[in-house]
Amino acid sequence: MIQRPIRYHPFDLAALDSLSAFVIAEAMASKAQKSRTRLDPAERRRSILDHAAEMVGRDGVAAISMDSIAQAAGVSKSLVYNYFPNLEVLLSELLERELRMLRREQNEAAKGAETFEGLVRGITHAYIKYIDERGLIIDRLQAEPSLSAVHDPTEYGRDAAVDYLAEIIGKHLDLPPDIAQAGVDISFGLPASAGMYLLRDQSRHTMSWQQVEDITVKMIVGAILSLKDDYIRNQQSLPSE
Repeated sequence: MIQRPIRYHPFDLAALDSLSAFVIAEAMASKAQKSRTRLDPAERRRSILDHAAEMVGRDGVAAISMDSIAQAAGVSKSLVYNYFPNLEVLLSELLERELRMLRREQNEAAKGAETFEGLVRGITHAYIKYIDERGLIIDRLQAEPSLSAVHDPTEYGRDAAVDYLAEIIGKHLDLPPDIAQAGVDISFGLPASAGMYLLRDQSRHTMSWQQVEDITVKMIVGAILSLKDDYIRNQQSLPSE
């Protein structure tokens, strides 16, 4: 069947509005279709997570939904559901991705260190840098009870990271493995606290990014060295009478 063109009087504004709306709608649908087919599944999944991360960092978790994420990503809500069955699964995957990204940067920093202080500084710098660039995405996601299965930002890959650092510190300072491991495990949360301090308390301090990093490094190094001194003292025999 041949579709006849729309006929309208030169001054028929209603017909013009109808035609304009039709053309605009068709153009938008065509554009949306092209944008949806431009990305392969892996890229589309990554794009959805990227937009969700931006929204969490800017607005917090409570302000987002599957619908708002779809709008931000420029796709339909049904397409988002094709990749993630619900918001909890989406946010859990986002949290795991952010933790994996952070741990990778910290591991690279640790491998490139030549001294004990350099090792601590590298790990500290990596986390504060993450906070500075990405904001409190991890912190906000962790505050959600529904995401409690993925724990502290230092938890993702924590065992391997702690074992790796504890082995280096144990050899460097001649500490027993259990003491070195406990010291590293406990102090692992300080870089995270430093990064959060920079963002949360900007109205209460004038400290620079570098000053906070220096303080954090001194606290970690001081704690580990104090463990070594305490261990040596405890190993010394009491003087005989």
